[in-house]
Amino acid sequence: MAAAVVGGMVASGVIKVVIKQLGSAIVGKVKLHKNLTKDLEKMKMTLESVEAALSDAETRSITDSSALLWVNRLKAAMYDISDMLDDEAMRKKINMSDKMKKMQKRLQKITEDHQNYRLPPESRTNEQQVPDIRENAGNMEEAEIIGRTEEKMEILARLSESTTEGTTFVPIWGFGGIGKTTLAKSVYNDPQFKNHSRVWVYVSQIFDLKKICNTIISQLSETESQQITDLHRISIELEKLLAKKNKILIILDDLWEKHPSQLEKLKAMLKQGEGCKVTVVVTTRDEGIANQIGTVQPYNLPQLSDEMC
Repeated sequence: MAAAVVGGMVASGVIKVVIKQLGSAIVGKVKLHKNLTKDLEKMKMTLESVEAALSDAETRSITDSSALLWVNRLKAAMYDISDMLDDEAMRKKINMSDKMKKMQKRLQKITEDHQNYRLPPESRTNEQQVPDIRENAGNMEEAEIIGRTEEKMEILARLSESTTEGTTFVPIWGFGGIGKTTLAKSVYNDPQFKNHSRVWVYVSQIFDLKKICNTIISQLSETESQQITDLHRISIELEKLLAKKNKILIILDDLWEKHPSQLEKLKAMLKQGEGCKVTVVVTTRDEGIANQIGTVQPYNLPQLSDEMC
């Protein structure tokens, strides 16, 4: 496999392939030394832990150069692990102990670096939490959306079903790193929305209704408006802006909030504005959140098959 297969994939896709490859090596037909098997299991556990943080890192790498550097280093390490597991030395068990130790140290350094570039939640600014997709979505590499044409068509079909005025919430849910954000970017850039006022909000694990609404206000007004701290004033300003626009597309990316009352407040904020049609695409890892926020049937994004990768 090695780089020939994983070369065109994003990091989240590469790490899934390598984790699968490690699993195959552990239970494979080739009899391995007990210590080597333990090393492989330890490496697999390390990568599974790193994978949990990768989705956020890939999203942030759009605007955060430190996150981008970390993602690229991780991806390079994945290539080398893939080569190591495919190498003839794996089958002959030549110098594998030394190779495994060096790779474990490398992965440990990558893990430590991830902690170094991460910002504590309270220090994240609105700009860091909300990548300006108006500048970045159009530059998305074609390789990132390979294999998702059918899914994109399904989402667009669901969005097209709502032809009346009002607000429609279409959730896309699935586990982390599966490609929800990438699919949402592709929808955002689709020609059918070129005449829409478009907004992208990176929500993240820290649910802040004021920040979410202020971001929407800022992008709809196309100015760097001052942050409004009073929720009632936010509601009034948002209602005025929504009413001014004819068609609006809002992407709420990476929603983690589960509390029904908070989700209802969010929905209420975006259901204002007479005479306009607001389409809200929400990405989340949680099926329960998708069911709560959606006004249409949530879309469960399937994992890419090996052939699609």
